[in-house]
Amino acid sequence: MPKIVDHKQYRKELLMKSFDLFAEKGYASITMREIAKGLGVSTGTLYHYFPSKEALFLQLIEELTKQDILNFLAEAGDVQTLAERIKSLMNFVAKNEDYFFKQNLLMLDFYQQQERTELLHNQTLSRVWDDAIQALASYLEIEDRAIADFIYCLINGLISARMFEGDTISYTEQSDLLANMLTAYLENREKESLAAKIRK
Repeated sequence: MPKIVDHKQYRKELLMKSFDLFAEKGYASITMREIAKGLGVSTGTLYHYFPSKEALFLQLIEELTKQDILNFLAEAGDVQTLAERIKSLMNFVAKNEDYFFKQNLLMLDFYQQQERTELLHNQTLSRVWDDAIQALASYLEIEDRAIADFIYCLINGLISARMFEGDTISYTEQSDLLANMLTAYLENREKESLAAKIRK
């Protein structure tokens, strides 16, 4: 009797296993043949699931983002204040720092191989960014998209800075600073909004 394969699950397994291969060699250097060898499958099998290295990579980024969101939410716990939610988020990043280093370096390598105009119009990358921002905004209970974008950029910048500066930049210190700044900003904006309503 032929073996029944769950193609969707198998594809997902190939994707997740390919991350370490990409991270080890870099997007530009690794070939589909090397990826197939590293995964223990034929090149034909790999091309059956992914028509190109770029398609494989983009699907990998999409899957990693989904998993990152799920993993964070599973660990985040039930916290009440904005400061506690920010701390929980930064703790997750700190705990998985090496993984995020690899992910950021891999993304930079991928970006270096692409035309800027292609990147700006890439639907997968746009969707991944939006999914991450929406998950972040929902968790932090922030409605303003610009603030969610700012926090996401800050976290990615913090990860990049720590690659070069190491422990001289503290997640705890940055978390406290962000929480204080954001709380003050939101409170001030709320006061301004209330004052504007009273003037009317």
